[in-house]
Amino acid sequence: MTTRIPMTAAVALLALTTLSAAQAEDGYDAPASWPSPVVEHNMGMALFDRLEYAVPDKGEEALVWDFQAWYGGDVNRIYLKSEGENVQGDGEDAEFESLELLYSRLVADFWELQGGIGYQGGVFSDDHTERTYGVIGLQGVMPYGIETDVAMQVSDEGDVSASFEGEYDLRLTQRLYLQPRTEIAVAASDVEEFGVGEGLNSVRVGMRLGYEVTRRFAPYLGAYWEKQYGDTADLSRADGDATEDTGVVAGVRLMF
Repeated sequence: MTTRIPMTAAVALLALTTLSAAQAEDGYDAPASWPSPVVEHNMGMALFDRLEYAVPDKGEEALVWDFQAWYGGDVNRIYLKSEGENVQGDGEDAEFESLELLYSRLVADFWELQGGIGYQGGVFSDDHTERTYGVIGLQGVMPYGIETDVAMQVSDEGDVSASFEGEYDLRLTQRLYLQPRTEIAVAASDVEEFGVGEGLNSVRVGMRLGYEVTRRFAPYLGAYWEKQYGDTADLSRADGDATEDTGVVAGVRLMF
């Protein structure tokens, strides 16, 4: 059985097809009163990736934090990052290893280019040596899900340094995970007041076993090994400090 299309319907269909092809070729803008099909909404997140108590074999026990928060959309964001520690029993206040305010822009799938200013020194007092610096970095996810943060810092005195951090969550169950982590620091010049020497400064490798009570709350236990090299190790020896150490940690990962 053959279905026949009335002449008027066929003419109307031909006209509609011709009009659609012309619009596709010439381009077509929706009326200004129509809402955008994709609307970018700003949002935010805060994360303590590490909030832990560290017990080394040779050094002093310390409360350590690694925090970052961001606000913005899918492409442009503002970041606040901080790492530091409060050494127990030394009579001094906590110290920022870094406190950074960064502008971040998505430059490729899963990769953000970041730049801004940073501070290193005491948290609540001036009992630590202080300095400010500019920073540019790249944060994202490498193949196989390795979370990566690479940054270069230039201080107000012109001292150049760089750091690399990488970690990976290996899922053992839906809630239990094993997280290997590596940190590497290098510098282009000696900065003795911060215990930094030229060349490779230090390597730190750790492993944490965590359990996600919820996606936002995950306590963990772990261990680490760290070693200083070159001029940085020489500066530590001169101060009577160990250049190689291991330790255990207990902490929690918090997301807000």
